[in-house]
Amino acid sequence: MLKKLPAIFAGLALTLVAYAATVELKPGHPDTYVVRRGDTLWSISNKFLKKPWQWPEIWQANGQIKNPHLIFPGDVINLAYLDGGPRLSNSGGPHARVEQLEDAVKPIALERIDKFLKRTRVIDIDQFKNAPHVVGAEEAHLRATPGQLVYVRGLDAAPGQQLAIVRVLGRYYEIVPRNGEPQRFYRDSTDEPSRDHEIRGDLMWRHGPQESSLAGKVNFIGYEGLQIGTVRVTKAANPSSALLLASDIEVRPGDLVLPLDDKPYDAQYVPHPPKQVPAGMRVVAFTDTIDPSGWMVAGRDQVLALSHGAADGVENGQVYSIFHPGEQVNDNFDYSPESGKKFFHPKDAKVQLPEEYIGHVMIFRTFDHVSYGLVVDGVKPVHLLDPLYEPDHL
Repeated sequence: MLKKLPAIFAGLALTLVAYAATVELKPGHPDTYVVRRGDTLWSISNKFLKKPWQWPEIWQANGQIKNPHLIFPGDVINLAYLDGGPRLSNSGGPHARVEQLEDAVKPIALERIDKFLKRTRVIDIDQFKNAPHVVGAEEAHLRATPGQLVYVRGLDAAPGQQLAIVRVLGRYYEIVPRNGEPQRFYRDSTDEPSRDHEIRGDLMWRHGPQESSLAGKVNFIGYEGLQIGTVRVTKAANPSSALLLASDIEVRPGDLVLPLDDKPYDAQYVPHPPKQVPAGMRVVAFTDTIDPSGWMVAGRDQVLALSHGAADGVENGQVYSIFHPGEQVNDNFDYSPESGKKFFHPKDAKVQLPEEYIGHVMIFRTFDHVSYGLVVDGVKPVHLLDPLYEPDHL
């Protein structure tokens, strides 16, 4: 991945030409900053820039130090001016450093998204339909705990192979209305959502709406799953036997048995604007919070699931702005209920209020048609189906 970073910066430079003339430093910015443990690339950029997603436009790699595109605690970030424009560079710190790549500053705080990096996955429809699944446990137990055997139907694996136990938590789907309106993208929780929610309060979870074929054509996109344990195959048959090695919660019939997700997490990306925002991109789920009015909302440092993914051009590090749709209200001043004006012109009496800015979200993991992002700043709560735009959308 380190070899890819220069190419990433080069590619971003081409896409950021339009931003070059608009890079603005933050009032009260420092001229130098010593990187501290716990800093993130977003937090450092936010100290210098009004728009932290413009980091690639202002960053100048120091070719005199090893891994010039990485920043480590103790490094000194210097602000200078080149050809009339601001530039940030890394002096490498006052003394030689012993680099451990895992100590490099990350784009965002990984501890806030750890479960979504290592244990959460989106399973496509074909994989879901053909996935092996648990049908029971030894001694006719309904649920299994570590040290017990589970029986798996449809498994094609050799004894000794280790696999993941995955609990399906929700499904993503879109409805294409018959009346020609834009398609709508949703996420539903699966059965027993409240029970799963009580076990792990940070799961992606939402209430409805339930899909209905009466509303239009329903296209299922994928299923969201959480790895809850691991097994080792002890006997290949149908059903196969597998020893439950570890689990966070009891394994039950219906849990899927899938290959371990051995993809390394890509932590080497930088905040940057998207080349273009996919049409209709919206918030479809989040780690939930209930505000005083009873609405499901999300805020800063919470994870959002978004309605588009890698197949739509979404990639790690992209920053989007979140807005909340304005309400439609009645103008009872010009169109009072007592006047005939409202009776004869009911549509004119309604006023669509403008969308309101909510905050920014940075993408940290993508699947084909779904992506996860972290709310990196915000002034108001995020609601389901809030639309996304380019980061400096007004």
